[in-house]
Amino acid sequence: MNRKIIPAALAVVLVPVAVAPSVSAEPAAARAYVDTRANECAGSGSGCRPGVVVHHWHRRGAQARGVGWVYASREGVRSGTARWLVRTPGAAWKVGGGWKRAHRVGGSFVETSWGRDGHTGPKYPRGSKLCVEFRGLTTKACVTLK
Repeated sequence: MNRKIIPAALAVVLVPVAVAPSVSAEPAAARAYVDTRANECAGSGSGCRPGVVVHHWHRRGAQARGVGWVYASREGVRSGTARWLVRTPGAAWKVGGGWKRAHRVGGSFVETSWGRDGHTGPKYPRGSKLCVEFRGLTTKACVTLK
């Protein structure tokens, strides 16, 4: 009978590697990003007149913020046209997404959006301000990328 003797130190090293599965099922690339949703309501009275939601992301420790999508909404109307603007620190306002028709969702509420989900879209420095404006309305809803 041939027996092989494995030293205890070697057995301890080999067993955990072969038996222990990965602690997280999430891929390492996904953990490298921080995803955030920022939202704000503007105007007076009940509801959002207008409202904005921005999905932005960045790598841990990075100063640049990627904007995945921008969502604009307005209550109290049956139709509208909206666009979003961006101002980086120390710069002037620029159009981020051109005028787009907001579609009625129900009653007196309209919404529209730009972009798509995921780590796509333009990148802006931390501290940039994004605003949504509706044509004919002076009030803007704004968020700051942190």
